[in-house]
Amino acid sequence: MSLLQIDWFFIIEKIALITVILLVSLGVAAYATWGERKVAAIMQDRIGPNRAGFMGLLLPLADGLKLFFKEEINPERSTKFLFILGPALFMTTALMTSAVIPWGPDIKLASGHIISLQVADINVGILFIFGVVSLGVYGVMLGGWSSNNKFSLLSSIRAASQAISYELAMGISIIALVMVTGTLSLHDIVDQQHSVWNIFKQPLGFFIFMICAFAELNRAPFDLPECESELNMGYHQEYSSMKLGLYLFSEYINMFISSAVMVTLFFGGYTFPGMDWVGAHVGPVLFALICVGAFMTKIICFILFFMFVRWTLPRFRYDQLMNLGWKSLIPLALVNMLITGGVILVWFNN
Repeated sequence: MSLLQIDWFFIIEKIALITVILLVSLGVAAYATWGERKVAAIMQDRIGPNRAGFMGLLLPLADGLKLFFKEEINPERSTKFLFILGPALFMTTALMTSAVIPWGPDIKLASGHIISLQVADINVGILFIFGVVSLGVYGVMLGGWSSNNKFSLLSSIRAASQAISYELAMGISIIALVMVTGTLSLHDIVDQQHSVWNIFKQPLGFFIFMICAFAELNRAPFDLPECESELNMGYHQEYSSMKLGLYLFSEYINMFISSAVMVTLFFGGYTFPGMDWVGAHVGPVLFALICVGAFMTKIICFILFFMFVRWTLPRFRYDQLMNLGWKSLIPLALVNMLITGGVILVWFNN
């Protein structure tokens, strides 16, 4: 009976954590759309959203209601099952990667029970993220191909080739990080950054990873799959109502999760300077909330950086995009991996 109760507590605890992470991801993504408009307005010397509530804070709600109540149109010559599956798969893969991210330290209650702020602490967390992210491009491919629209098809082909090109450099940059940390577990990687963040150990690896993240997210200046001047609206041109909303919303969820992954791998995750002193002077629950707040602050800084770059740099040409990925980033990632291996070899031999 006690074992059964422990199992039920574990299940309820994980369901509650999944629910909180889901709601936070959706909330951050919703207000990232508001933040995108505000950042663009500030950089272009405009006011931005200011009518839907105070400072336009109800605008994400208005956008959601607009998409929810719009007429749903399925093109007559589309492959309807795949047409519906595309945005659903894109949204699912966007949310799945959050399962292995450690959002905060373990909370040890007075009763001795430990609450983990990580849905699944698997020892191959990095591989899980790469596997799920690789599946995300299928949502784009299915949506573009099943629409039976030549512009959507060209856009989905661009997205697939872009993802293949930049996942290689991203993976090689992570190999160098794994060589330094000696683990694929995200929880262990965060623990190892308690004193020194990995950005100081792998600055070039972070630079490569960040550029590849822009390409993986289809964010400017690498938003070639959604190039309005060439491909109209891109792969979601034939979509309407909430199916279009899933595509648009998933992009901001991906930006939130990508920022969380970069913070976890290179900027210490939920760690921050002086956290040992804070942990010694506050309770475990408050300490965990402070750590989560520090983690979210870092993530918001990265989201703002993504937005700043979008409204600063012009879009690359497609040949420039491919040349950067294959001729610059991949060789640079290989050089970084070789240098890292050499430094580790010399360090351990001495």
